[in-house]
Amino acid sequence: MPIEIKMPALSPTMEEGTLARWLVKEGDTVSSGDIMAEIETDKATMEFEAVDEGTIASIMVGEGTENVKVGTVIAMLAEDGEDVSEAAAAPAPAPASAAAPEPVAAPSPAPSPAAAPAPAPTPAPAPAASGDRVIASPLAKRIAEQRGIDLAAVKGSGPNGRIVKADVEGAQPGAAPAKETAAAPAPSAPQPVAQLGGDLDAPYTAEKLNNVRKVIARRLTEAKQTIPHIYLTVDVRLDALLKLRSQLNASLEPDGVKLSVNDLLIKALARALNRVPKCNVSFQGDELFQYSREDISVAVAAPSGLITPIIRDAGRKGLAQISTEMKELAGKARDGKLQPHEFQGGTASLSNLGMFGTKQFDAVINPPQAMILAVGAGEQRPHVVDGALSVATVMSATGSFDHRAIDGADGAQLMQAFQQLVENPMGLVV
Repeated sequence: MPIEIKMPALSPTMEEGTLARWLVKEGDTVSSGDIMAEIETDKATMEFEAVDEGTIASIMVGEGTENVKVGTVIAMLAEDGEDVSEAAAAPAPAPASAAAPEPVAAPSPAPSPAAAPAPAPTPAPAPAASGDRVIASPLAKRIAEQRGIDLAAVKGSGPNGRIVKADVEGAQPGAAPAKETAAAPAPSAPQPVAQLGGDLDAPYTAEKLNNVRKVIARRLTEAKQTIPHIYLTVDVRLDALLKLRSQLNASLEPDGVKLSVNDLLIKALARALNRVPKCNVSFQGDELFQYSREDISVAVAAPSGLITPIIRDAGRKGLAQISTEMKELAGKARDGKLQPHEFQGGTASLSNLGMFGTKQFDAVINPPQAMILAVGAGEQRPHVVDGALSVATVMSATGSFDHRAIDGADGAQLMQAFQQLVENPMGLVV
């Protein structure tokens, strides 16, 4: 009996995904563990392995198909000794998911009679409309509403027939296409220049959001709408940490390990959370979760969008181990190869934009975590050391805290602990 291969749930939050690429074709034989496809989830692009052995009898969902629900049959597998052609024909019941689009396609004849009564596509001014919708700039719509002008009767001179300010200024209330001659002589040459900024009619290309970007948009919007953020900033001297890093890298060079400043900051945040455990928490409705381990999510910019691989138990790991793990995880993140356990979880986050020269910024909390540390660039600044003005390498660090879970005083203690660890970095290696 043929085996149904279904769209898997590759993360706890996955409800649907994009079948990005098939790595097998009909007629190929597969064994347990073989990579069959790449699936774009709500977190990353992941490989989908075969569980059973057999021959791919038919592929039900083509590569590039978006919004494939978890559990949808995407292929049929013929078992050893089974007739492949019979297995290919067996999916008759499964096309229920493939047949679902047919009812949607079935009404396609209906729109044609519906479109026929609409006169908009028939007249010459049709370029201003897309289907039944009139395309007009916000300013043109306001002017038309104030003057009682029917936009359906106005010919647009903007990109793709878009109606702009100049088109409605020459039209009359309830104007018919006859007024096109009044709009045509309007000084259209200088007008588009002014209209580009005011009416947002600049040329553009539309790029469809991938699943990762959709999740980022949804989660960060929810975070700003539902989490009361409080921001605390400290300036941290980096000179001692930079000196220690140089010494450690010299000793680790034979082992092929090179520590980055970010590696040391990961350890500093983990140790600070250990010293101020009231900040290593998350708000969970009627409960407050207190974590006994410091798992640091580190923001990495990947082609598909921001993702946060995790250095687990960072407070107990050595700097060399943190550096090695971080390089491996960052590479996987950029290639879209992170496994769920490598980016799901984390008790606090670190976001570093210092390498881009950003001086200071406020990061958005990554729920259900209760804090994220944003660090900027280290730069030479005038600084008072031991009562005397001198020049020091200083970095601004801002903690964003969930005020439902962390009080301002506790957040301030964490920032102070982080500052002390960075300015006296021997605490990171003992």
